[in-house]
Amino acid sequence: MIETTRTDSVTRETAVLVGVMLPDHYAENEPLEELAGLAEAAGVRVAGKLTQRREAPDAATYLGRGKVEELSMLVNARDADVVIFDNDLSPGQTRNLEKTLNVKVLDRTELILDIFAGRAQTAQARLSVELAQLEYSMPRLKRLWTHLSRQKKGVGTRGPGETQLEEDRRIVENRIKELKRQLHVIERRKEREVSGRRDILTVSLVGYTNAGKSTLLNVLTDADVYAEDLLFATLDTRTRRWQLPGWGPVLLSDTVGFIRNLPHHLIESFKATLEEARQAHLLLHVADGGNPAVYDQISATFEVLAEIGIQQKDTLLAINKIDALADRLRLDGLLNRYPDAIPISARTGAGLTQLSAAVSDALSRSFVDVEVEFGVENGRLMAYLAAKGEVLSKHFTDSRVVVHCRIAQHHLGRIDGEAIAVRHRG
Repeated sequence: MIETTRTDSVTRETAVLVGVMLPDHYAENEPLEELAGLAEAAGVRVAGKLTQRREAPDAATYLGRGKVEELSMLVNARDADVVIFDNDLSPGQTRNLEKTLNVKVLDRTELILDIFAGRAQTAQARLSVELAQLEYSMPRLKRLWTHLSRQKKGVGTRGPGETQLEEDRRIVENRIKELKRQLHVIERRKEREVSGRRDILTVSLVGYTNAGKSTLLNVLTDADVYAEDLLFATLDTRTRRWQLPGWGPVLLSDTVGFIRNLPHHLIESFKATLEEARQAHLLLHVADGGNPAVYDQISATFEVLAEIGIQQKDTLLAINKIDALADRLRLDGLLNRYPDAIPISARTGAGLTQLSAAVSDALSRSFVDVEVEFGVENGRLMAYLAAKGEVLSKHFTDSRVVVHCRIAQHHLGRIDGEAIAVRHRG
């Protein structure tokens, strides 16, 4: 049943959610709670839920036969328009289920791609989503064409039907190539843009979707970026200047939220968007301390960081939304598991002073204590050391000067090119 709200003319489809719990399935108190959040983010009203535990998926319908019959009755009873699985289905499974249920069937990846398509605002995000959708669809389309590829010879094996299918495939493949070309250009430009900020330290917010990263960005930088209690409210990277107390200006970037089993095509497509995190001097991992599945969400974030190759980067963990915790015992449990984590509330401001101090300390670890020897005539290098580092002392000898300073490691490249000698101290 398609519902029309009184406040506007937007129609909302009604869905039944389905989850098959396999032995290695993501464990949480409410198995379909996250899927319900995704459905809400897609504008779908949840009318019913059904779960089943299995050792392995059924090859034909993912669910067992008895559960398919139970699902059919539930769909009819709730007058549902769509069935959404918290699993990834094969084209054959989707086809068989739709034939039996007589409604549209979506899997988890399709739902996430649909949300991303609806939220993409910039040209880069729209290109990324379209590429992910086409790459997800291609293998499924090819399976529909396999019956033609097996017919090499014989009467009726050539014709407008086969010609049209091959033409459609070429159109999709060409579009994928064109999208990759455009995104490659954006990636190179983004890399140049980010690498051009070498003179200022950068901190990147990462974490599970809806952990409060955008709200934290707003609070720390007095920004006004879009923030809502909704999964995948942010798809595009936003970078703002953060006047870090006791330190000075740094750049703070918000990134797209992660989620368990994030479709690989999306990770590949959003490489340019994640460039900020890849190039950052420090990652600030924000976790929702009030979510029952917070431990699994923290693990899922680290898995995505590993997949994009930045899991070794210096990272601080901030446990957000502590104001939403019912009791102190839950927070104590989190801090016992993650003793270096900083408990905060972006909404109330609790813990933000401690967070700022921890970020300052972490960034300080990237500094080195050096003596730089160069000619007294090199005023440009003297000014550079004063601007980029902390000059502790200067000692003049004839035509040379030795400057003792603390400076960020990434600034040493330019110094090495102009100095007579650079000696590390301590």
